[in-house]
Amino acid sequence: MIDPRTNAPGETIGLIAGGGQFPLLIAEAAKRRGLRVVAVAHLGETDPCLSDKVDELIWIRLGQLGHLIKALKKKRVKKGLLAGTITKRKMFEDIRPDLKGLAVISRLAVFHDDSILRAVADELAREGIEIVSSTEYLPELLVPQGCLTRRKPNQSEKEDIDFGFQVARELGRLDIGQCVVVRKKTILAVEAIEGTDAAIRRGGTLARKGAVVIKVSKPNQDLRFDVPAVGLETVKAMAEVKAGVLAVESGKTLLFDKNEMITYADKLRMAIVSV
Repeated sequence: MIDPRTNAPGETIGLIAGGGQFPLLIAEAAKRRGLRVVAVAHLGETDPCLSDKVDELIWIRLGQLGHLIKALKKKRVKKGLLAGTITKRKMFEDIRPDLKGLAVISRLAVFHDDSILRAVADELAREGIEIVSSTEYLPELLVPQGCLTRRKPNQSEKEDIDFGFQVARELGRLDIGQCVVVRKKTILAVEAIEGTDAAIRRGGTLARKGAVVIKVSKPNQDLRFDVPAVGLETVKAMAEVKAGVLAVESGKTLLFDKNEMITYADKLRMAIVSV
């Protein structure tokens, strides 16, 4: 684990970047701590603006693990972190593994998120690159316990939250997804490869209005990667289908655009709770 108090001036950290704003926030946080940031970005996923926030940026295609390792070792990176999203459906349409990537894929019995990411982390470790948790750089993004909005869930919604948490944890244990949509103790949608926002729209449409959205971490979640995240876009997806409540797991969920997200939810009288 990295202790920011012991980071040597000029130490280099490797940022393996996916999509979304998280890699940009991580890069900014690392630079504030005096770290040199070498980023490996994925074509078609990573925001090009990341180049303005790091010392060096190398582009690769999804699956080019050998290229990734070579780039980090060339820059003498000893510690790295994974941040950002990869569009899961691209696993079937835009993955171009190199020889190292093919070797890792061939050893996998199943293609679950955790299996893939652990295999990548293990391969990096064999090459002398330790993967650490991205949340150490921005612990303030982890959701605290409590109700974040003015409106609190009513009794019926609380029952849906309790019910949904049980189902979502089982879903996470199977490494299928991290989100479920509930209405009156009925599961309307479970997240799979389509992602959270699409699951919200699908389940919320079936509910017509008042759906409860639950997103949790997987049992024994490895916080080095695949940390659940919600933000303004999550609430906007809920607004499209008139969903009523978002419930997440405290201390294990990243919250982006917190102020904007809560303001938007308050205007629509949504409830956001962390339990």
